[in-house]
Amino acid sequence: MTKWIAVIAAGLMMVTPPAAGRNGVDWHRCAQAADDTEGQELDAAGVQCAEVTVPVDHARPGGRTLTVAIARSVAPDHVHRAGILMINLGGPGSPVLGVVPAARAVMGAAGARFDLIGMDPRFAGRSSPIDCGWPESWLPRSAGATRASFDRITRLSRDLARRCTDDRLRHMSSADTARDMDAVRVALGEPKLSYLGYSYGTYLGAVYTQLFAARAGRIVLDSATDPALAGTAQLREAAPFRQAMLREWAATAAGTRLGATADQVVATVERVYAASARRPLRVGDLRLDDTVVPAIIVNQLIDDTGNDGLTATMLELQAAADGRAATPTDAMRETVSSALTSDSSAVHSAQTAIMCADGGIPRDVEFFWRSLRRERAESPVFAPMAWLVPPCSFAPPPLTPHVDVANRVPALIVQAEKDIGSQLRGARALHTAMAGSSMITLGGARTHGVYGFRQNACVDDAVNAYLTTGRLPRDREVAC
Repeated sequence: MTKWIAVIAAGLMMVTPPAAGRNGVDWHRCAQAADDTEGQELDAAGVQCAEVTVPVDHARPGGRTLTVAIARSVAPDHVHRAGILMINLGGPGSPVLGVVPAARAVMGAAGARFDLIGMDPRFAGRSSPIDCGWPESWLPRSAGATRASFDRITRLSRDLARRCTDDRLRHMSSADTARDMDAVRVALGEPKLSYLGYSYGTYLGAVYTQLFAARAGRIVLDSATDPALAGTAQLREAAPFRQAMLREWAATAAGTRLGATADQVVATVERVYAASARRPLRVGDLRLDDTVVPAIIVNQLIDDTGNDGLTATMLELQAAADGRAATPTDAMRETVSSALTSDSSAVHSAQTAIMCADGGIPRDVEFFWRSLRRERAESPVFAPMAWLVPPCSFAPPPLTPHVDVANRVPALIVQAEKDIGSQLRGARALHTAMAGSSMITLGGARTHGVYGFRQNACVDDAVNAYLTTGRLPRDREVAC
């Protein structure tokens, strides 16, 4: 998950942090070079940066090490300071340092009680990054509409796995990162670690509570995933619900050139998808085949506030499928940049390593093909996104044991009812696994990321009350 509400630089409260943490963390300016825009923005917001050294393998503390990059915005409310609160935006593997000022602005008085901490996950962002040098990526992609497309993506995944030769990536699991989080807590001299995690970050936070229950402070898990479906397994559960939400969006697009009814709009989407399998669609300077078109759709289907944007994108794709001139939308260019170029190589290298390390990965290519054929009828557009063969199937197995989540640590789970990025069913599974949790459900909303993003007073007030007092809602389940 990469979005965060934009921050207006003017008016941000500036607090000068002390020069060092209690245990000797050396804070310094964040800008690392004259062209380091992110670092300069952090410096301008009064944020300072540091590095914490952790073992590559926490089971071998005397072995190889890496440095984990952190950023801190000191609590403006010194009188009511409640400790540190670490932020994770999911991804998995998304860099976090740059969002600390935005978090400070969005969280208001509740966040003012905490030192807000951003930590780039190991081997990502500024934390000893590893880049496998991928010329393109398997994500966000689809296995396509034909066996030929499936085989093409499978060859790509095999090649991507071959390019990732750094064996440190086998120590990229959420358990490894959770142990890094606790090492940061120790380095900062804090008795507890509070946490705000989104999407994949909910699983990471849950793993932290499992490994360090006594150290868990106020834990907020937003847009939650089923802890039993870690890694690539979550992809394989998403297709049917995404197909249902495509039909919901189609009702908003009915009456346009896409079709008079929702059924006709869905039929148009499937026709465009089939056309992209026969020949890549020419949209301006872009060439969009059946491995990319579904990803373009999903990236806009994820939030119901973008219904009109998805309609505009589909109208251009429809024109291209009909042989008419078409103009690329921003959504098309964003997906192409991420999937078909090397621009996101480092991000996707880290993301894939985490997914490979967190879950058991089938190694039989034909297992994926059989599953795809079985589910294609129910979810023709999205089943191929769920059942493409990942690079994990060709990579060495992870070296860190998987952590099962089952505890009674108090936590607040937040979920949109129609989220296609992490489904309500998965959030309820996490709620069950964390028996001490409470859960807030935002009814009727199709969005990924609720607190601070949706600007829903019911949700935001409840989360802020918990962060302020440390007390969960009186009811174990709350509807907003």
